[in-house]
Amino acid sequence: MLKKKIASKQNDLFNARLDNLIDLKNKLCLLSDKIPWEEFYEEYKKFYSEDLGRPAIEIRLMVALSILKHMFNESDETVVEKWQENPYWQYFSGEEFFQWKVPCDPSELTKFRQRIGEEGLEKLLSVSIKLHGKDGEEAEVIPDTTVQEKNITFPTDTKLQLKVIKKCIKISREYDIKLRQSYVRTVERLRFEARYVRIPSRAKQGRKAIAKIKTIAGRLLREIIRKKPTLLTGAKSKLIEIMQRVIEQKRDSKNKIYSIHEPEVSCIAKGKEHKKYEFGSKVSILLTKKSGIIVGAKNFQGNPYDGNTLEEALKQSERLRCITAKKSIVDEGYRGRASIGETEILRVHQKRKEKYSKRRWRQWFRRRASVEAIISHLKNDHRMDRNYLKGTYGDAANLLLSASAFNFKKLMYKLAFIFRFFRLAYTPLFLV
Repeated sequence: MLKKKIASKQNDLFNARLDNLIDLKNKLCLLSDKIPWEEFYEEYKKFYSEDLGRPAIEIRLMVALSILKHMFNESDETVVEKWQENPYWQYFSGEEFFQWKVPCDPSELTKFRQRIGEEGLEKLLSVSIKLHGKDGEEAEVIPDTTVQEKNITFPTDTKLQLKVIKKCIKISREYDIKLRQSYVRTVERLRFEARYVRIPSRAKQGRKAIAKIKTIAGRLLREIIRKKPTLLTGAKSKLIEIMQRVIEQKRDSKNKIYSIHEPEVSCIAKGKEHKKYEFGSKVSILLTKKSGIIVGAKNFQGNPYDGNTLEEALKQSERLRCITAKKSIVDEGYRGRASIGETEILRVHQKRKEKYSKRRWRQWFRRRASVEAIISHLKNDHRMDRNYLKGTYGDAANLLLSASAFNFKKLMYKLAFIFRFFRLAYTPLFLV
């Protein structure tokens, strides 16, 4: 059940008002006054029941916590803890008086993301673009792709097979399946011996241990299926199918499994010297040429060709801004397309570019490199370096929240600069 909090504007005898405790010209307060919170309420109230269930946590509070989490690179747990001790974060969330308790359980943020879905998170990105005004309406955009890595260990066949053995033993205990042999002690010995594969004098022993681990994993899985065939159609059917694929896959197999708990993860090579392969999903980032505002953030499963991601990214940008991009300035990874709809694709080494002057052409592609720095900021400052959210929806949610936080933070510093500039410009010198 959804209830809307109405500001009282009245004093409390025992509590101090936040606007009397803090500096209202702080950059976070300036940003809070700029954001149209009512717009989020009108958009998200359709995801709540009008008269059923207990009263839900306020929409503004949940939106504010989601923004603060990715703006300041916090987890669900730490953003709730720091909210309790930071009056500026509480003012940003719409509180009138300082609160001494945590606003909600950290798991409420997960439920809120699942409740509003990808559609609701796109609304957040759309608002962050519109707040920039004309800067977010540029007709020339710069796209690029990167990898959003999932929070998984570096995958090897032996690691996956050991996890299959562990899960098989867990299933046998859960469903009271009596195994002929659990191999617990044997697996511990083989796991240690598998390290010998890197030592030339004992490599043969290591290879034998690795082969034996695979044999045991297949043997346990087949025994569980044979003694409990209902698992193939029950709640564990998806897990059993994933474990079967892990046992059967080979080096040259297609659509390999790299993680049992995140089977959608793909292996993507981006040509980096320090990191040959990255395990996660490919994302497309679209930003304006001059102002560097993110106007599109689309997640793709698998490892599609960069040129095939551009159409979806441009459609998303048009949906968020209600503006069609006129020119898209791309690198060589997008070759093969001259135009998409009304958008002209400009590539630095393309033919038939005589209709543009050399100066104009150089200006476009000198600016194109700015997308790399913005991707670096998204990864290092806004939680896109490693995605901790589960499933394919978690990939899209983390990307959209990171892009929105980048835009909000950019606007926050812009508002602080404008306020400081006018304060210095209109303050007498003897008061400065």
